[in-house]
Amino acid sequence: MVQMESDAKGLMLCLYSPMNVIFVAPNFPDYQWHFVRALKQVGARVIAIDETPYDWLKPEVKQHIDEYEQVSSVTDEQALFDAVKRVQSRHWVNKLEATIESHMLPVARVREACTIPGVSVEQTFICRDKTAMKAFMRKRGISCAASTKARSAEDVRAFADKYGYPIILKPVDAAGAASTYRADDADGLDHILADIGSSGLQEIAVEEFISGHEGFYDTLTMSGEVRHEFISHYYPNVLEAMRTRWISPVIITTNRVEESSYNELRAMGRKVIRELGLDTAPTHMEWFFGDKGLKFSEIGVRPPGVGQWDLYCSANDIDIYGEWASSVVHGSSGGVLSRQYSAAIINLRPTQDGVIAGYEGVDTMQEKYGQWVTAAHFPAIGTPTQPVGAGYKANAWVQLKFPDYDDLRGILEDIGKSVTVIAH
Repeated sequence: MVQMESDAKGLMLCLYSPMNVIFVAPNFPDYQWHFVRALKQVGARVIAIDETPYDWLKPEVKQHIDEYEQVSSVTDEQALFDAVKRVQSRHWVNKLEATIESHMLPVARVREACTIPGVSVEQTFICRDKTAMKAFMRKRGISCAASTKARSAEDVRAFADKYGYPIILKPVDAAGAASTYRADDADGLDHILADIGSSGLQEIAVEEFISGHEGFYDTLTMSGEVRHEFISHYYPNVLEAMRTRWISPVIITTNRVEESSYNELRAMGRKVIRELGLDTAPTHMEWFFGDKGLKFSEIGVRPPGVGQWDLYCSANDIDIYGEWASSVVHGSSGGVLSRQYSAAIINLRPTQDGVIAGYEGVDTMQEKYGQWVTAAHFPAIGTPTQPVGAGYKANAWVQLKFPDYDDLRGILEDIGKSVTVIAH
């Protein structure tokens, strides 16, 4: 009888104890702290693992975590495994979560090794290896660009001979446009291969270049069903945006998601999620649309980067971080997207590499559009510039929302032409 009472107390304690969630890398980038904030707000007991010494964590991170484990690197699977096992020696761990692309596979492997439920190693591998991903999708009737995995310069040239130019070369586990090249002809390919060869060509994804418009389809999927969905557009396409200084590139999320013009894209996105067998997870899927129709590009089982969820929050009068946290902790969420606004980020490039020397047009921008600006960053005078290819939040940037998608595009074009980031 005593043992039965003890078991009953243990069961009651289990039922009413908060869920223990380990979150990997909450300290950087700057929006990462929202994930631990949201987990805490929905009732989780939050344990963080990161590389930063505890005393150096941002105050907003410290405020929302209950325990902390420091590791040398969150991509070191042994170090991550050891940290998780230390936590498991103290608590029952319900979930192990990560949101950054390069962390996904190490976390998935540790998750399985520690028997914690979540996205599997197999699912994560398919979403990390670009060639395996496209092969998986093609077998299931999802249209993709031709692709292969090359292990030598000869493999790359053979692909180009078969499919013609242009072709794209990038790491098999790349995120965004990182280390991505476009070869327009054989001479250009030779130069690229020489550049890659300087660091050793071991394995690279090679793809047919698809011309057309580029965007992405993001979801918060719960129990295999799309609970929230978002559609965003790149202007210009990523590869051009990350290579051209004079362009002020834009990512804009539309509030016209439910219009019939997006039906094909939404159907493809849902099919991709079904075929992967995803249960409860955020997703980020890139796509192209051009002369060859709609083409799947790639998918990550994670939120989009560059704080894109902040745009979804402001565009839809919702805390999407909270929706995600509720899905992790409770398996459901109750928020409703307002679709009141389209929202965007515009990246304002410095005139040259060097240090920030000043700005022109910022006051005028504020007078004209200040009521629609939701966030902005203008580095202090004297701040070193970041390279053109460093990303949408590398230098100065502005986030805005506006009720009409086309009018917002016009506002962004005006800002891009009238605001200058002067560097010396």
